[in-house]
Amino acid sequence: MRIRVLGSAAGGGFPQWNCGCPNCRGVRESRIRAKPRTQECVAVSADGRDWFLLNASPEIRAQVESFSPLHPREARHSPIAGIVLTNGDLDHCLGLFSLRESQPLVVYATDTVRRGFAERNQIVKTLDRFEGQLTWRQLECGSEIELTVGRAQASGLRLTPVPAPGKPPIHLEGVEPRNPEENVGVRISEAKGGRAIAYFSAAGGITPAVRSAVADADCVFFDGTFWSATELIDLGLGSKRAEDMAHLPIGGPGGSLAALAGLGARRRIFIHVNNTNPILREDSAEAAAVLAAGWEIAEDGMEIEL
Repeated sequence: MRIRVLGSAAGGGFPQWNCGCPNCRGVRESRIRAKPRTQECVAVSADGRDWFLLNASPEIRAQVESFSPLHPREARHSPIAGIVLTNGDLDHCLGLFSLRESQPLVVYATDTVRRGFAERNQIVKTLDRFEGQLTWRQLECGSEIELTVGRAQASGLRLTPVPAPGKPPIHLEGVEPRNPEENVGVRISEAKGGRAIAYFSAAGGITPAVRSAVADADCVFFDGTFWSATELIDLGLGSKRAEDMAHLPIGGPGGSLAALAGLGARRRIFIHVNNTNPILREDSAEAAAVLAAGWEIAEDGMEIEL
């Protein structure tokens, strides 16, 4: 299995366009050891030829251009066989509208995420201009499905969605009843070979289902949005705690670094890193703590082979 991190930051990217926090100012002015990052999106393939995207960030066009295996091989063609949406947040699905140039798209999502995107959004008509332009394939938590290329060709990958503590997108808050399928992680395994990745880029906690999904995975991507629960409050940038925004912080006795200690995964990677998170500073104590615990910090262009 081959994995390419196309984007590794939380919504807004790093630096964020309207943010003057120490991290954003520092990277703009080259005063800190940190790399700019685009918004989270990861590509996965069993054979290096057909690819599946985990989420579709607003920067998807530039991300596709940055990775030659995603370039067309014919006059009209895309190696992107499908796109998996883990929730309906704008930074996870806006990129779909940049892929509207008469290219058939296959999108895997829970019915809750599909309804929020397709039934309350008139812009979706730009992706439905001809029969077969947009195909939805339903994900049901706990049910494994085969990812396919075209109508039925096996991709060599199987996917199981797992409910993760989350919340609806801001634009859908209060519109529909809460549903455990509004935010999911996914476990993707090889049909042959058995190697697997667990991908939880947004998680407000670690439930038994989440822990089971990551327990024996070969590679784990986990929510790295915030280092501390009061990160935005301490910087004067907001009034909400990390948990209020459905993100489990990395640090502290109840954080993910402590809660996931002892994982046997060969690669453990924090992704969806917010622009305020001190782990973005390569010489920070927080980054050192992450690395010392055997974890990595995702960055654009990172590649993994299992």
